[in-house]
Amino acid sequence: MHSWRPVLAVAALSAVLGGLTGCGNDTGNGDTAAAATASGPWSFNDGSGKVVKADKTPTRIIAHAGEAAALMSFGIKPVGVYADESVKTDPNLKSLDLTGIEILGEEWGKIDVEKAAALRPDLIVGDWWPAEKAHSGMEEGVDEKSKKLAELAPIVGVTQGKSIVALAEGYEDLAESLGADVASPQIAANKKRFEDAVTAFKAATSAKPDLTVAAMSPSTEKVYVANPEYAPELLDLQTWGLKVINPASPDPAFPYWENLSWENADKYQPDLILWDGRSFTPTANAEWSTKQPTWSKIKAAKVGATVSWPAFWLHTYGDFATELDKLTQAVKAADPNVGN
Repeated sequence: MHSWRPVLAVAALSAVLGGLTGCGNDTGNGDTAAAATASGPWSFNDGSGKVVKADKTPTRIIAHAGEAAALMSFGIKPVGVYADESVKTDPNLKSLDLTGIEILGEEWGKIDVEKAAALRPDLIVGDWWPAEKAHSGMEEGVDEKSKKLAELAPIVGVTQGKSIVALAEGYEDLAESLGADVASPQIAANKKRFEDAVTAFKAATSAKPDLTVAAMSPSTEKVYVANPEYAPELLDLQTWGLKVINPASPDPAFPYWENLSWENADKYQPDLILWDGRSFTPTANAEWSTKQPTWSKIKAAKVGATVSWPAFWLHTYGDFATELDKLTQAVKAADPNVGN
């Protein structure tokens, strides 16, 4: 089971770019910006702790969705991409020009390895998930034949760890190792926009020190409460002053979430709900109040004090800046006494 997909996991059981995302570099046959500097040797410190090496700089890269967006933000264009949903709705990819890129999968756990092999990749890029000890596309629950993707080329990725900032910086380092110019004016501008967004967010949270929030993802069977320990963007928000609730009883087998029955949906009473904003979250707040009356027992849900939370997909400075601006406005508008 992939750490970002509690909603689809339940369905199966019951039935880090703003400006950056537009700067993919079209290199014809899919070779990346590193082609001009493809002499070796090449190496990169993988999130797993291993050093991945190659005789020359990889140029034919297959990447998972968010990781592809990160590389493309620095001008590195992969030859193939595998996503967890339609590339038209995936928050990482929906605004990108994917012309010339082979789409290898649009459903979590399913990758067309034969089509991938035809691309002759020399590197696979996927996040490293510490709790699962696997890269994106290699986790428990993925089709075994899909996992054969890792047999085509070395696989490398940055750790989904304690900060989205660290994740973005990690992919900047990877892109630079692949030949990208990470000092371009456009990239500098997006970094500055991100820094300004952080400053504004800190000001908003400091003005409301008693405001509490919970990051939640409702589904047909359960209500999931995100555990910030495994959600780097939530850890960042906590670092910047937002009181994100740490759930008391995360699932021991899958500690990204505490799983609540609908009868216990009101276990936590935050002032503001951070709503799982991924496109596969089936309906909006008002609809859940109709479908599941106990949802309205959460006072914040009842009064509509909800805002989209960019759950587990952010990989770039530009995306983070855009989403952080939205959260800043929600914090400014929130009432810190709703959950009392």
